Amino acid sequence: MKLYLGIDLGSTTTKAVVMDANQVILGKGITNSRSNYDTACAIAQNEAFIDTRFSLFRRQMSTGAVELGTGAVELGNLEAFLTGLEANFRLEQFLRQLRHLTEISMAEISKGRVDQALRTPLRDKLEQLFEEIAVEALEWFRPGAAKRSDFFRDLAGNAYMRGAEALAEPDGVTYDMLVNVYDKCIIRVENTLLDLSLEGNMGKALDRSFGDGGRDGLSEEAEAEIRSAADQVLDISLEVLNAVGTGYGRARLPFPKERIRSEILCHGLGAHTMFPGTATVLDIGGQDTKAIQVDPEGIVTSFQMNDRCAAGCGRYLGYIADELNMGVQELGPLAMQANKSVRINSTCTVFAGAELRERLNNGERREDILQGLHRAIILRAMSLLARSGGIEDEFTFTGGVANNEAAVHALSTLVEENYGKRKLNISANSIYTGAVGAALFALRNVAG
Repeated sequence: MKLYLGIDLGSTTTKAVVMDANQVILGKGITNSRSNYDTACAIAQNEAFIDTRFSLFRRQMSTGAVELGTGAVELGNLEAFLTGLEANFRLEQFLRQLRHLTEISMAEISKGRVDQALRTPLRDKLEQLFEEIAVEALEWFRPGAAKRSDFFRDLAGNAYMRGAEALAEPDGVTYDMLVNVYDKCIIRVENTLLDLSLEGNMGKALDRSFGDGGRDGLSEEAEAEIRSAADQVLDISLEVLNAVGTGYGRARLPFPKERIRSEILCHGLGAHTMFPGTATVLDIGGQDTKAIQVDPEGIVTSFQMNDRCAAGCGRYLGYIADELNMGVQELGPLAMQANKSVRINSTCTVFAGAELRERLNNGERREDILQGLHRAIILRAMSLLARSGGIEDEFTFTGGVANNEAAVHALSTLVEENYGKRKLNISANSIYTGAVGAALFALRNVAG
């Protein structure tokens, strides 16, 4: 099967998109960029190809290419099963990473500077912690469960810190000791290319889906056909005819110069592809903010970019989340519970912690502070938009921050206050916009 690949190597996340010759997006992959861009690129590509095979599997099943034996199966039952199968596959991936984290954490205790008398109780508490996380994960990946972070670090880290607080002892294994082990080991887990492939984990996912009454109305004959279909999809050859890279770390990509495109061009074309009526694009990424104007063909006509610091970008929100001991995905929902918007004087990352603590010490609620922070971030973006040419209809918001409901609320409010009603486009896949544009450039390179 002939495919085209786009990679957006960002400062905080790396995204990959797989597209076919008809510009249909078959697969998407995302991972933390970490300090190792090469590993991040490899993992994002692998995730995109896993997603591609799941898309092909769904297509094969839904088009009736696979006979489901004598058991008549309602399409709704089949769809529920396929959704559950993918959730179980992601669970198997998580558990594989958790086992690796457990292994290297135990090894760290043996060679670390831990008092000999505390090594055994520290091991015991870590074993309990990891066992509890594994049990929690069963609920996180349950079909229909609320969407959580895509990243192992976030999922495992939040649960680990909660468990560490509960198990810590002031006169024995302290909270700091437990956190120190995690901090030393999590980066090593992220930078290890584990076998998280479809080939290595699909069998276990199928076993889990069919076990404990998981057939959800499917007959034994249907089970056999589904397993056969999975094998057929795994046998499909996926050939990348062309790949284009973009993003903050694009110089690290193993592509020739002619297959590297700027973030501006890729976000402009990606936004146009996702929303053909797009005239203005705002991208708030991890390290920079871009305001882009495009013509009816998605070609960039002007832009402004804040690339001098991470003020008002994803890294800033990440720093705030760390200060509050929260996941970054929790900031938006909490800000939406505000009663008022606290005025924030600076969105400088360097001074963010100090101002945050000062506001809290003055008795301000976290929710109100966070709403003020989100408004301050969008105010910086509005300045860039004005300098790029203003906001035309339609207006498309891209980047990871576009998935933050408080940022979207602040943007909608400020746009209407300054420009009147505008159609605001936001896709659930907004974080992949740059990679979508890169994949389309890859397709055009071959098409001529």
